[in-house]
Amino acid sequence: MAVPRKSLRGFLAQAKDALRTAVVSSQKITLVVGNESADLDSMTCSLMYAYIRTMMPPSSAFSSVYVPITNMPFSDIQIRPEFPTLFRHANIEPGHLITLDDLPHMSVMKSELKPENTQWILVDHNALQGQLGKIYSERVAGVIDHHDDEGKVQQDTGCEPRVVIKTGSCTSLVTEFCQHTWDKLSNSGIDSGAARGQGDSLSEAGAAVELWDAQLAYLGLASILIDTANLQSKDKTTEHDSKAVEYLEAKIMACPQLSAGFNRSEFYKEINTAKTDIGGLKLRDILRKDYKEWNARGQKLGISSVVKSIAFMQKKAGEEANTQSLDKAYLEALRSFSKERGVDLYAVMTTSTSSEGEFQRELLVLAFNDTAISAAKKFATDASEELRLEDWHGSDGEAHGHQDDEYWRQVWWQRNVQHSRKRVAPLLRESMN
Repeated sequence: MAVPRKSLRGFLAQAKDALRTAVVSSQKITLVVGNESADLDSMTCSLMYAYIRTMMPPSSAFSSVYVPITNMPFSDIQIRPEFPTLFRHANIEPGHLITLDDLPHMSVMKSELKPENTQWILVDHNALQGQLGKIYSERVAGVIDHHDDEGKVQQDTGCEPRVVIKTGSCTSLVTEFCQHTWDKLSNSGIDSGAARGQGDSLSEAGAAVELWDAQLAYLGLASILIDTANLQSKDKTTEHDSKAVEYLEAKIMACPQLSAGFNRSEFYKEINTAKTDIGGLKLRDILRKDYKEWNARGQKLGISSVVKSIAFMQKKAGEEANTQSLDKAYLEALRSFSKERGVDLYAVMTTSTSSEGEFQRELLVLAFNDTAISAAKKFATDASEELRLEDWHGSDGEAHGHQDDEYWRQVWWQRNVQHSRKRVAPLLRESMN
């Protein structure tokens, strides 16, 4: 049964209370979680899906409330300046998010949130990783994702979706899947008790619904525009993305309170500027800001995506280490980060703009044992043509390849810039099998 329509802010308070009750009273609960990088796309996917499903759940839903989990500790919001910038458009604050800190103590042996009382919906990934995966992987009941299908989610997901399609943004797929329900929700919201409570007339109730729709649409729009470079990236933008943007913009334009101040290009610029404003972060925080990892045949792969160049990170490493040996300082920082994460194979992918204004990518790979080194070399051979890898030369003019008893390293320009981590990660994983 649908609950009375409410704002996103009100929904998040309700979802947080429902999670606490589920833990204390051992009640059933459905959790919607993005991937471990907890980037903009993952965060907005989980919020949008959980909100719409809670406001109008299917009749056979596992629980009446869907709880959106942002897959990170609350403290990590400080390394995502785009979050609070976006939240101002949705009338929520970082403290409204439900993060890993809101989940009870978890261990494989004992968890206060019993697996049998949970159902998990994955968005922006299709294999539950990390500690959550160790405990709850058998409880995954649905998925909406735009990465390569790892085959971890069963084909029959009942009333929940199993959508794995290549798009620029996963939020586009969530918008597409929820569109019919969202429209029904909008049309019926005026007659709901919550909407009526906003004023004494139907027009005032309607204005409240339009506002709530527009605020939710802002969330989804931000992710799609960021992931497709404002729909200008020919390599990433699909018809799913374009149609989702059209639909979400219509929700914003239907709200007189917000439509007058809306400009897509200015909105994209605002969020993108905040996202790339990482100069004040420590190098370790830059590396973990958009980090993902996978396990394959007993080896762990980690990949950091960074919105600045290697030269930027080298300079920051040198400043933090108070040394002029920038490459040495940078390498030590990468090795320290890899050791902290316990990875055998580690990659850093960068995006930046050249002095001529062209979009460019760099790729650095580090391997720390014989098995990982063999995988890295296989990747370098097998993926070279597809990614159009070219040796990267530093300011000293030297190529940055290295191998000794402790580690193997190679750095390239990735001239085929259309391939993001969505493609590079599967190529690295294939080399590890």
